[in-house]
Amino acid sequence: MTRIRAVGIAAAIAVAALTMTGCASSPGDVAGGGDSGDKPYVALISKGFQHQFWQAVKSGAEKAAAEFDVEVTFEGPDTEADVDQQVQLLQTALDKSPAAVGIAALDSQAVIPLLQQAQTSGIPVIAFDSGVESDIPAATAATDNSAAAAEAAKRMVDAIGGAGKVAVVAHDQTSLTGQQRRDGFLDYIEENAPDVEVVDVQYGGGDQAKSADLAKAIIGANPDLKGIYGTNEGSAIGVVQAVKELGVSPEKLVVIGFDSGQAQIDAINDGLMLGAITQNPVGIGYETVKAAVEAIEGKTLPKSIDTGYYWYDASNIDDPTIQAVLYK
Repeated sequence: MTRIRAVGIAAAIAVAALTMTGCASSPGDVAGGGDSGDKPYVALISKGFQHQFWQAVKSGAEKAAAEFDVEVTFEGPDTEADVDQQVQLLQTALDKSPAAVGIAALDSQAVIPLLQQAQTSGIPVIAFDSGVESDIPAATAATDNSAAAAEAAKRMVDAIGGAGKVAVVAHDQTSLTGQQRRDGFLDYIEENAPDVEVVDVQYGGGDQAKSADLAKAIIGANPDLKGIYGTNEGSAIGVVQAVKELGVSPEKLVVIGFDSGQAQIDAINDGLMLGAITQNPVGIGYETVKAAVEAIEGKTLPKSIDTGYYWYDASNIDDPTIQAVLYK
């Protein structure tokens, strides 16, 4: 039975973002009140812009900004491997004295000094998509990545008949998201599938080309491999590209992904990928801004805001509930 977990998203009017090539623009000399009267200014720093996932998160943030009458900017580094650039973006945002800041940390340790700066300055912090190893964030709005990865593992185990070799192409090992999507998968197999062997875990930084090369190397070294799991959009698309280039039959190698995007949707429809976990990215953006507003107002927030996830494959990909959360 397909397991579906999600949270509802309040209907709201989307507003246009202040954008430029690569990342959204900041509001000039904005301080806590913003440059649009007395609107509170909330600065959001994402992991990047190269995947459709982040555009969907941004749209959710814009919906909440319109509903709660706040000004929001949404910025991110050029790639999800550029920790230094993300840290600089966060520093620049804090220099503008926002009313609150949201951070999807690429490296949960690297941002802690700046989170301490925000705390000292009385700026509430909301983590989104990926938590940080700190108690400073008032809340974290994210998918339960461990549970979602366990669902991916369960699907993999079922698809390969409960026995055989599998591998993981992960996007990173520094963010909590990367760790949880890896470990949730590995832990499920260790605890529930004694006849399944994980032969390799490689890290492609979410880059499609690098992930494809890693997948080809794994397949070459393990001709009896039965499955590969890609932990984000770029990783999964890279695995699919490797399978296509090597001409490996889907009947011989099961591919399971995480996130969405047109390439993964096409791969599922074409039979190259069994299925994937999709998050609720609009919900992540919306809940992040909502939590920021509540923190500005001094309200007590839950430490964790679970924004939900869905398993989708050829059997349910056209379901309206699934279609609503597929970011293309």
